Amino acid sequence: MRITRVDVYNFDLTYVHGSYVMSGGRVIDSLPSTVVRVSTDDGVQGWGEVCPLGTTYLASHAGGARSALALLAPAVLGLDPTNLASVNDAMDAVLMGHEYAKSPLDIACWDITGRALGASVTTLLGGLRQQRFPLYMAVPLGTPDSMAEYVLARSAEGIHRFQLKVGGDPRVDGLRARQVIEATGPDDLVVADANCGWRLNDAIIAARLMENLPRLYFEQPCPTMEECIEVRKHTTLPMVYDEVVHDVPTMLRAVRDGGAGAFNLKVSKVGGLTKAKLMRDLAQDLGVQVTIEDTWGGDLVSATSAHLAASTRPEALLTVSFMNDWTNEHVAGYQPRSVNGFGTAPTGHGLGIDVDPGMLGEPLFSAVL
Repeated sequence: MRITRVDVYNFDLTYVHGSYVMSGGRVIDSLPSTVVRVSTDDGVQGWGEVCPLGTTYLASHAGGARSALALLAPAVLGLDPTNLASVNDAMDAVLMGHEYAKSPLDIACWDITGRALGASVTTLLGGLRQQRFPLYMAVPLGTPDSMAEYVLARSAEGIHRFQLKVGGDPRVDGLRARQVIEATGPDDLVVADANCGWRLNDAIIAARLMENLPRLYFEQPCPTMEECIEVRKHTTLPMVYDEVVHDVPTMLRAVRDGGAGAFNLKVSKVGGLTKAKLMRDLAQDLGVQVTIEDTWGGDLVSATSAHLAASTRPEALLTVSFMNDWTNEHVAGYQPRSVNGFGTAPTGHGLGIDVDPGMLGEPLFSAVL
């Protein structure tokens, strides 16, 4: 089997609740997602997706992904897509870094491999370990009252995991966390996520204000690993690392020096499922939990996360996001679908979902053997 064609598409995604607000005045209403189709000489096709969260969240953006794919797509033509090592080596040989841009090609090759072998990606990732897993919803930054009301509305939909956006005035953030905790019940888990919004002193103030709140985790308070490590020394709240963890060395430092009890494993940020599986497996053996998710995206991103989550040990999985619950548009019939706050992985071959090419229009560009 050889890769004979790579098509790159645009697919705009709008936020289902209007405006997604994070620290630093970052507001998201709509994002351009990049969808990739890889075709083979055997007629098997695979799909992948990458959707950076704007231009100021990480060192990534939609235009960057597409420019990088213009280099990467020709580099994988003629390769066997089931030889994932060869595909990743070929991408690394033509472009250093830019892991997020490599992610959709890697995922599409996992999809092809599963379809060619008649197996789900869950099976390829090690096998089914849990039929269903808990999903979280992000709570956009707002007033303490509005955030508590949002949580109550999502609780009525069956959600029991919440990622509370903080990272502003630490004193107001303390009120936000307290009101959300008071609005939730004993089965609920709340993660106070600053998205790098504080510097050291404000992060310590916020941690002290939140210190005795039950069921609360503290996530990514500062923009640097060094600051986060220092903050960890001043709180007993379970600590989740996110933006500063992007590969195995940074993950190991967060665990060894930063006392990380968990980290967010964003599939596109680390370069796709090949590297995400490695980091997930290491985390499991180190006794560290993972939140499995991505920067943003739709059905394809959600299916990818679902397979990685379903093949993860239950005790190692903190929570998961189905990004297609966060967006209005759906390229694969709104599959996979969450039910009462839980997700399951598709059971078909490969990613197990069927993309409708008619939803995508003409490719932005193609590479052909």
